[in-house]
Amino acid sequence: MEGIGAEAAFMAAAAGKAFVTLMEPHRLMYLMLGCMMGLILGIVPGIGGLAGTAMLLPFTFAMDPYSAFALLLGLGATTATGDPIPAILFGVPGGAASAATVLDGFPMAKRGEAGRALSAAYMSSLMGGIFGAALLAVSIPILRPVMLYLGSPELLAFSVLGISMVAVLSGSAPLRGVGAGCLGIMIAMIGSDPQTGTLRWTMDSLYLWDGLPLTPVLLGLFALPELCDLLIARTAISAKIDKESIYKGQWQGVKDCFENWWLIMRCSWIGGGIGSIPGISASVVDWLAYGHALKTEKGAHLTFGKGDVRGVIASESSNNAKEGGALVPTIAFGVPGSATMAILLGAFLIHGLVPGPDMLHKNLDITYAMVWSVALANILGAGACYAFSPQFARLATLRYTLILPAVLSIVYIGAFEASRSWGDLITLLLFGVFGWVMKQHKWPRPPLVLGLVLGDSIERYMFISIERYGFSWLWRPVVAVLLAMAIIGLVRPLLADVRRQGGVMKLLSSFQAPRFQPQQLFTMFFICLIGALVTAATAWHFSAKLVPLVVGSVALLVAGLSLFNEMCRKPTAAAGTSLVDEVQHQVEQNIHMDITSDTGHLPIRTVVTRAARFFGYLVAFMASMAVIGLIPTAAIFVVVFMRLEGPERWKLVIPYVTILVGSIYLVFHWLMSVPWPPTLLGQLVPALKFIPSL
Repeated sequence: MEGIGAEAAFMAAAAGKAFVTLMEPHRLMYLMLGCMMGLILGIVPGIGGLAGTAMLLPFTFAMDPYSAFALLLGLGATTATGDPIPAILFGVPGGAASAATVLDGFPMAKRGEAGRALSAAYMSSLMGGIFGAALLAVSIPILRPVMLYLGSPELLAFSVLGISMVAVLSGSAPLRGVGAGCLGIMIAMIGSDPQTGTLRWTMDSLYLWDGLPLTPVLLGLFALPELCDLLIARTAISAKIDKESIYKGQWQGVKDCFENWWLIMRCSWIGGGIGSIPGISASVVDWLAYGHALKTEKGAHLTFGKGDVRGVIASESSNNAKEGGALVPTIAFGVPGSATMAILLGAFLIHGLVPGPDMLHKNLDITYAMVWSVALANILGAGACYAFSPQFARLATLRYTLILPAVLSIVYIGAFEASRSWGDLITLLLFGVFGWVMKQHKWPRPPLVLGLVLGDSIERYMFISIERYGFSWLWRPVVAVLLAMAIIGLVRPLLADVRRQGGVMKLLSSFQAPRFQPQQLFTMFFICLIGALVTAATAWHFSAKLVPLVVGSVALLVAGLSLFNEMCRKPTAAAGTSLVDEVQHQVEQNIHMDITSDTGHLPIRTVVTRAARFFGYLVAFMASMAVIGLIPTAAIFVVVFMRLEGPERWKLVIPYVTILVGSIYLVFHWLMSVPWPPTLLGQLVPALKFIPSL
């Protein structure tokens, strides 16, 4: 008992010393500076905390460890707090970890509840972030044996469990969700095979050798379709948001969080726990928490995806909790729990700190300074967001001619930050078209992103597990439990359908002769796409083609079943089902775990024409970038778009262009020193390269 008491006193003394040290004015200033930069980078779609952390790292050379980690963790912890702002107001994820927030936050903004959604996001982020910091404080001394036990089989099982969530995240279209998830896994395997060096689906392009970066794919799938629908509908995101309703909504958002405190606790556990496992991407945390809330919250299957505040709360509480969790393996073992933590390891080396036992004993005060930094950053970040929430919420009332030019310019910069190649911009455009078509045909996009995030991990951990353990790894206790949960998640929609129809025979009787409809064309295209990928894979080395062929076969099977279901399933429930079951069936047919399009009231010809106009703007934007660079192109694009689409008055256009171009120059060219893509004019006339981005 005396030993335990002495240990507790030692830890309490270290925590107290860390807090007092961090409260010194200049260190608190660094923490606040990091928080403000994190919020700004969170609001800017596609940039995120990774680029910000890398940018700030050189500035920490001359700082003491307390100041350095206050600055870096202040930025990292509050990026997730700023992420939901564009997700809720524009339907554009500020980062990969805020994609699930879009599903309910954006519909809330559309019906005038932006203030409530933002407030719920801030408060749940605050509560989740503090929970993550507390988890870090408690778990660092005791998690070492647990972390050492987890090997590649357990990490593989976690990845498979994540993929199994697609059945939950696909609403009334589980087959489509599984097919989209399989396509995401196959996209993740584009590039050089790590086992044999085989080039898979690279189409002789050097850009694809290392695979597709996540950022342009994510922005293409989620950002561009929402901006396209904004132009097609030609309205503001929300018709009216008055100041009084914003403040009222703020208080309601706070009440929502405290009323759903148990949901926040559960999702924070998910965020902190998954975030502490190296190799499991933080991008999947919000989907796991969202899927958990969908399965466990009362009535969630009726309201999630249509503007339920609980969806926002689940996603955002897990997002901020994962930051504290990701620090656990980074500090204890030197194994980064995320890409941002990998950069943070550089700060360890710069300041002569060695992750491991020293951080739990000799440098325990610095470790607790990190805990305090994460906790205080979440408080400061949420406070700043509440202070400016009315201004953020009013953005949703702006006309599309004012929103689209600025957001689209930032999206291009964010996409280019992935690998700083022209391939990033082409990827953005192609996945933008693909994402818009998926949205129009009600194919869920979240499973595709989930498959893309986890695909590489699934293949890598599977080969390691088989090479080291043979097939005995399947019987490890944790693996068996996780795989059983994954199987239940995938089979559950089928069992629910059988139960609703009253048995297998009645289910089979609910089919009829095939009927062709135009919306089935995308499913046919999907089958052809997967078929082409599988055919190309048959010529590869066995190790390189094993996983692609297995995943591709599953994708073809579920897509074929989905097409059969679309063509042959009777639109009404089978005879003999109860009235309650029939109503439930009709409700579930309207559930779609993605953002529904607001263009259904328009004629198809109008939708297609305006969509072609939007993507024509994108092609012209890229062509102009190739000739004169991004910054001059942004200026020209804003003028042309606002004058043609509005037309907006010149006295509004000129200040708009000046502020936007000036901001891009100051932030990205001068401060971040972004290396812009080469231009044709710059190569022909080198003397003009003094012009930014030329």
